[in-house]
Amino acid sequence: MTIQDTSLDAAREHLARRPEPQILTADEYKTVFRQHPAGVAVVTLLGPDGHVGFTATSVISVSAEPPLIAFSIASGSSSWPALAQATSLVVNFLADDQDDVSARFATSGIDRFAAGGWTALPTGEAVLDGALTWLRGTVVQRTPVGDSYLVSVLAAQSSTRPGAQPLVFHDRTYHRIGDHTAI
Repeated sequence: MTIQDTSLDAAREHLARRPEPQILTADEYKTVFRQHPAGVAVVTLLGPDGHVGFTATSVISVSAEPPLIAFSIASGSSSWPALAQATSLVVNFLADDQDDVSARFATSGIDRFAAGGWTALPTGEAVLDGALTWLRGTVVQRTPVGDSYLVSVLAAQSSTRPGAQPLVFHDRTYHRIGDHTAI
């Protein structure tokens, strides 16, 4: 037996003696992610009954080649039935002066588009006026994960608002960042 084999055996033995990790409660889990700042986006799409949109802080870059993004949505969300059928959508990354827009698209039971402030692309999806940047893409995958779905999107079109700064959500509060916050 070599030294490497002995170290591997010792590592396996150590792992076998470890107690099973306890699973966090939903409240403990939420507390962790409240301390993790996130950019704020509004996902918009054209559903069978009209425009649909919701606020998302779970948007991630997955791949540059091909350009893939993903976000999660709760399976019980009022937007899920339309998103489950959508072939394309827009992810509007909000600027730091759009906290009211984020709050509107996070509110249940209202017409989130009634206040205006958006333009329909020729393909039907809504682009929010003043967004920091937006990506239009094709839905390529919907993966059930826990009580949510992870939606993957192939980005096909984008636009950016020069000079704007991103809206950030941290500990249930909106924040603005800029050059003054650089370390």
